[in-house]
Amino acid sequence: MSEESKEIQEGAGESPVSAVPVRGRRTEKIGLVTSDKMTKTVVVRVDRLIKHPIYKRYVRKRDKFMAHNEIEGIGIGDQVRIVETRPLSARKRWRVVEVLRKASR
Repeated sequence: MSEESKEIQEGAGESPVSAVPVRGRRTEKIGLVTSDKMTKTVVVRVDRLIKHPIYKRYVRKRDKFMAHNEIEGIGIGDQVRIVETRPLSARKRWRVVEVLRKASR
């Protein structure tokens, strides 16, 4: 038997379906914390530039996301990375993953 046919026969016994469920790619965003007055929740402002379809100029857009926060010590002005998650409340669908830069106080 050649080496190629041995590899094919060895791989034939394995099942093609893995036992671990495959999760979709979760969206990540980076933004600034604008409010930390709620318990275990922060408001994160995400800035982005989009090109205007008619005028071809770049326009700044802002979005505010409420994110679940388990990390201690996050305050206003900190730059954080948030990731999409299951709905945690009526307006919370994001979770703080890490603090990228602390605000200078």
